[in-house]
Amino acid sequence: QVRLVESGGGLVQPGGSLRLSCAAPDLSFSIYDMAWYRQAAGKQRELGELVAFITSGGSTNYGASVKGRFTISRDSAKNTVYLQMNSLKPEDTAVYYCRATWRDAYWGQGTQVTVSS
Repeated sequence: QVRLVESGGGLVQPGGSLRLSCAAPDLSFSIYDMAWYRQAAGKQRELGELVAFITSGGSTNYGASVKGRFTISRDSAKNTVYLQMNSLKPEDTAVYYCRATWRDAYWGQGTQVTVSS
């Protein structure tokens, strides 16, 4: 069974920063494209907003609402993808999910990010 394990979520004030991690110990990580999605709590993750995407070759793309504030990166030695989130806004509040795609697609369980004063 493939596991994607997200961590790093929490409560942060507006303007603050968080770094999310997604570990994929069971994958041949280097061949997978990795992405972060977000969705309101209780809603279907597959219908969520694409936040950031990084290909197996390291090319990146971002959703319009986070461009310039968030950075996605990957460490193949650790089988981990990261999402550095800066200048957080209340509208960034969501459950953040990691997704791995190649021939199949796998999702993590999600980590809650709450931006509030």
